[in-house]
Amino acid sequence: MTDEPRTQPTLPSYGEGTLADLASSLLGSLGISHEANPLGLPEAARVCLLIVDGLGWELLREHAAAAPFLFELSMSGRTLTAGFPSTTVTSLGSLGTGRPPGTHGMLGYQVAVPGTGRLLNGLRWDNRVDPLSWQSGSTVYERVAAAGAGAFRVGPGSYEKTGFSLAAMRGAAYRPADSLGALVAQARSALRETERALVTVYVGDLDSTGHTFGCGSEAWYFQLAHVDKLAEQLTSVLPSGTLLYITADHGMVDVPQASRVDADVTTELREGVALLGGEARARHVYTRPGAAADVLATWRHLLGERAWVVSRDDAIDAGWFGPVAPGIAERIGDVVAAAAGNAAVVATKAEPRESALVGMHGSLTQAEQLVPLLAHAAA
Repeated sequence: MTDEPRTQPTLPSYGEGTLADLASSLLGSLGISHEANPLGLPEAARVCLLIVDGLGWELLREHAAAAPFLFELSMSGRTLTAGFPSTTVTSLGSLGTGRPPGTHGMLGYQVAVPGTGRLLNGLRWDNRVDPLSWQSGSTVYERVAAAGAGAFRVGPGSYEKTGFSLAAMRGAAYRPADSLGALVAQARSALRETERALVTVYVGDLDSTGHTFGCGSEAWYFQLAHVDKLAEQLTSVLPSGTLLYITADHGMVDVPQASRVDADVTTELREGVALLGGEARARHVYTRPGAAADVLATWRHLLGERAWVVSRDDAIDAGWFGPVAPGIAERIGDVVAAAAGNAAVVATKAEPRESALVGMHGSLTQAEQLVPLLAHAAA
């Protein structure tokens, strides 16, 4: 494989225009005390947030025919940056807390549990890790409920009581919905339950379709059309004066086999490494004692222009994670590798399922970082 020219990373605009800023702005627009509104969102009694997993801004703008309703909204919409890594655990952590990754501590798909020699998979969780200790700060739902307003989440029933949900999104009344029609019906019901409310609706099928078939596939294109219809139906059931916002947790890129570096075949990438965390396009590399400098040099040499490879300190200093709270830094890899272009560092033996994915995300490219913020006001 030859190295491809590498552009500069798209760094998240923490404090100005990230998913964390959207979450705090939603609370500010609802009149929740002591909540900033950096996005300047208008006041509203009810807010509905539709989160479309995997719908990057560039993907939306490239598929106007499949998503005419969303595309029309995008004409007056804007972009946000997801945060790093641009992955579901981290982004939903930001949307669920109103804080950047370095503060809420949900720093990727797989991160080290300090002092244990183990990785925590944020989506599958490990019962040995207490979710409330792992992310001990309040969530946006807890803050909304404390202000006397309604706080609701609508999504698949299996997500209600996961470790990740407890860590990042606790405090909401959960309304299970396992179909697109049920999502709309449950959102409608929740929005009418109280005079002031935050209702978030999560749909994940677009992301899973992109992972399996690729975001350049017909399957992804057809699934986008279903999401477009869902968004349109949501606007039809909003109570008067409700503001609907639509965003995503990250974008996606398709990674061809020729652009994959296999850490289980390229054994030099494992030398001095105690744990290989993160995911294929956003690696946390945890090194053995005294090996960090050598691992950094090796990864830089072997990946070349395929990735931005930096030390933990340099990633923090460059603002990849936003401000990093005490006790959080050691969850970050000693070496952090963010894929450029359409490259990826897979691990076919250790991570066979993840390594077989077609569409991937997590890095600092525009395709992954830029997500839409679309708005619709109910008359």
